[in-house]
Amino acid sequence: MNKAQLVTKIAEKTNFTKKDSEKVLKATIESIVEALTDGDKVQLSGFGTFEVKNRKARVGRNPKTNEEIQIPEFKQPAFRAGKDLKEIINE
Repeated sequence: MNKAQLVTKIAEKTNFTKKDSEKVLKATIESIVEALTDGDKVQLSGFGTFEVKNRKARVGRNPKTNEEIQIPEFKQPAFRAGKDLKEIINE
């Protein structure tokens, strides 16, 4: 499912216009991104948790040249599915 299909699905389920549904989706995504940028966790009960994990610096290897390279420390966005979501998918 792509963004346009998701907007259509939201519009069908809420009886909003597609334009309003797109605004809701955009506001939701922006709010999650802002929270993660501020270092907060976003927990949606029954769905899952969005969070930022710190990845430590490490030594990697260039697959073409087999040369060692330094991979710097960085922040990785992550999603962990909630128990309810896992159960629904595995039914």
